[in-house]
Amino acid sequence: MLQIAKSGHPILSRMETTNPLDLAQAFGDLPLGDLEAALRESPVEGLAELRRRWRERQRRSAAAGAPSSLPMVTAGLSHGLSLVADLFGGEGSAVATANPFWGNYRQAFGLRTGARVLTAPAYVEGRYNPRAIADALAGLPEGEPAVGLLNIPSNPGGYTPDREERRATIESLLAEAGRRPLVVVCDDAYAGLVFEPEIPRESLFWDLAGTHPNLTAVKIDGATKELSFFGGRVGFLTFAAEPDSEAARELESRVRLLVRTGVGSPPAASQVIVLQALRNPEVEREVEAVRLLLAGRYRALKRALAGVDPDLLTVLPFNSGCFALVEIPEALGIDAETARRHLLARHDTGLISIAPRYLRIAHCSVDEAALPELVRRVEKGIAELA
Repeated sequence: MLQIAKSGHPILSRMETTNPLDLAQAFGDLPLGDLEAALRESPVEGLAELRRRWRERQRRSAAAGAPSSLPMVTAGLSHGLSLVADLFGGEGSAVATANPFWGNYRQAFGLRTGARVLTAPAYVEGRYNPRAIADALAGLPEGEPAVGLLNIPSNPGGYTPDREERRATIESLLAEAGRRPLVVVCDDAYAGLVFEPEIPRESLFWDLAGTHPNLTAVKIDGATKELSFFGGRVGFLTFAAEPDSEAARELESRVRLLVRTGVGSPPAASQVIVLQALRNPEVEREVEAVRLLLAGRYRALKRALAGVDPDLLTVLPFNSGCFALVEIPEALGIDAETARRHLLARHDTGLISIAPRYLRIAHCSVDEAALPELVRRVEKGIAELA
């Protein structure tokens, strides 16, 4: 999607030259200033123009008056999560999220920092649970600080709350901030990939930033999914503080230190590619084209799942992102990993299993025409096991 380098200029075959003009041609006729930036070490916080342009892009959907810092560049979104874990996690600290959740949360917060990962159901009676984070923290003593992880659109669920559910989610988080210092991390990896017109596409970060003195909102997003630049490893870490404020300066200083002790600095070459894309007035048209492609796959999967036998599969609500979640009814006595192995071995169909009985379908990776066949194989495989 990021059509920067010209075809016919293999970069690696040109790296032996010392002529910067030749290198510029190899990189697709980049301006010399950008070429130099791509080949030099990046500032620890990222390229200044890229940070400014990404903030402008973020704030297209910002609530009026919502504070946001100048984003800091990270080496992918997982790096951003690890930085947040180092800032706000720690041995025995409480980190709450909805279950099922992306397994890397446990690695970043629990394994790396020793935090306690507390969960509550993401769905109650087949519907989105807006109180999941508050429910997960219900047993924590009042006044004890906590971190809440809010992943919308969600992985693995592929769900974005509707307006009423969104309002209830915000109210529950503000109420929880009345009981304790609360850091809410908005994992916006799949920002913008919403496929139903009535569902809000804006990040909840903008509804939470600056709304309560006890609530600190953090936004993690990036070019990986938003610009379909999966190999670039360009993420961004944004805090609910005005640029150049004392809070923003202090947080940025701490993040710089953590980045130096880890990756050193984020990759410069991929930052320059993202910067070229953000300068291109056509990039948002290309982003929308990708969203529409995924919307077609989403609708094909939704139609196919509408016809499955509910005694074999429970389809959880999904309306956005890259995934859908189905649950094997408990009465069948089949665990998710057994089902995953069976589907792979007998039906050449690969899904992700999530204990105890969830299967994640990545419709983003399957041609629209093939999705009905995928669902047929999944249903048949569960029927065989049952």
